[in-house]
Amino acid sequence: MKAVTWQGPRTMSVEEVPDPRIQDPTDAVVEVTTTGLCGSDLHLYEPLAPFMTPGDVVGHEPMGIVREVGPDVRDLAVGDRVVVPFNISCGSCWTCSRGLHSQCETTQNREHGTGASLFGYSSLYGAVPGGQAELLRVPFADFLPVKVPEGPSDDRFVFLSDVLPTAWQGVEYADCSADGTLLVMGAGPIGDMAARIAMHRGIRTIVVDRVPERLARVAARGAETIDLDAVDDVAEEVRSRTGGRGADAVIDAVGMEAHGNPVAEKAIKAVGLLPDAVAKPLMLKAGFDRLAALHASLDAVRRGGTVSLLGVYGGAADPMPLMQMFDKQLQLRMGQANVRRWTDDIMPLLLDDADPLGTEQFVTHRLPLAQAPEAYAKFRDKQDEMIKVVFTP
Repeated sequence: MKAVTWQGPRTMSVEEVPDPRIQDPTDAVVEVTTTGLCGSDLHLYEPLAPFMTPGDVVGHEPMGIVREVGPDVRDLAVGDRVVVPFNISCGSCWTCSRGLHSQCETTQNREHGTGASLFGYSSLYGAVPGGQAELLRVPFADFLPVKVPEGPSDDRFVFLSDVLPTAWQGVEYADCSADGTLLVMGAGPIGDMAARIAMHRGIRTIVVDRVPERLARVAARGAETIDLDAVDDVAEEVRSRTGGRGADAVIDAVGMEAHGNPVAEKAIKAVGLLPDAVAKPLMLKAGFDRLAALHASLDAVRRGGTVSLLGVYGGAADPMPLMQMFDKQLQLRMGQANVRRWTDDIMPLLLDDADPLGTEQFVTHRLPLAQAPEAYAKFRDKQDEMIKVVFTP
């Protein structure tokens, strides 16, 4: 089969790789019909290079048709249409039973001290072949895949793999009341969807970004916007719009890809050039993130407010303004989305033909798998008004 593979920092390639096969009796093999390019994939593109091996199959936002099931699979059948969550959870362990599917004890990566394995996401998370491919092996087939009906296009459902539950969890964790103000840092796919969910709930939503087409897109849905390059201080601008108090809650949907710290950016690139034996422990124990978005979030939230982290951070010892956080009595909630915790809550909105979250118009670029290497580069550099890309294998 053809698949998108990592070949080195900033080097993706579409290659012929072996077809996946049933390995455990509870596995399924899915023929991928649509698969997304996620902002988190850019972390593999460069910052997490020491944990990648040339030839690794990437991607973690797939959906498709079941083509084969293992002998112990009872609730899934060949021909079923499914979305595959990005984190691999068994559904029956202690953490899964508590809705913490991203911490699944069955697939945790104890060697690195990380949570549940993820599709296509480095040795830190299991080195499991990913979904930017023609076929995908899916473990725990009676629990993990989300069955969806025939009829609506893939675009209606594919975001159940990551974008929707990640954004949904971010809004849940922000815990902003209907009469409050939610600030969303970043209008990429996750920030955009988080804003849509919040506005669907009737919450006043302000979105910060520096890319004009992203700001225009969320504004068209009803969000207030702040152009990062048009204000001297985001937090002061937010306070000026909230009676001097600040946002009741903030979602940081940016993470380590934030701009604003050229020293950290150079450090990330330098670490990527080190031998893996040196780079791996350095990345696990040192701070190297660009924290501009997080620090702005902590500044912009009101006293007693909540900051919900959706953007992925990778540094283990990054400096945090603990004095300010303590003095403001802030709450922080964060973590990989517990996808299967939220899918049943989200599904009614997707089955509504009114499409209240606008999922069927969410994609900006639909490309064949063969164009993935160019898409990674353009997405990284925010070219061609590229906000959400899906591939059709």
